Amino acid sequence: MKDIFLRVDELESHIGNVHADFGNLKLKIKELLEENQRLLIENQQLRKVLKRETEPAAAQDEAEEPAAVKGDKTPLAMAVGEGYDNLARLYHEGFHICNVYYGHLRMEGDCLFCLSFLSK
Repeated sequence: MKDIFLRVDELESHIGNVHADFGNLKLKIKELLEENQRLLIENQQLRKVLKRETEPAAAQDEAEEPAAVKGDKTPLAMAVGEGYDNLARLYHEGFHICNVYYGHLRMEGDCLFCLSFLSK
């Protein structure tokens, strides 16, 4: 009877270790998914920069246009609108943009903090 109890105790300990290993593995997978998404976004941004750099004539012509020809948007207004668009894009790609969890992958649907930030 004592041997059975010891064996059950060993199995319980082993199951606890396996559970802890699964938890650690789950955290590592989450980190890898977040890093992968971050790298995908960074890669997209680098491709855009590369495309702009390889098309210098079009970019140079646009830079030489006076602000009045480009429209009513000032550089500051364009930066603010562009920043908001970037945050909205990040949110829709599954990342938090709120100050509580900024940059973390959203795992469970919408975040009220992020949504309130977007509605401002």
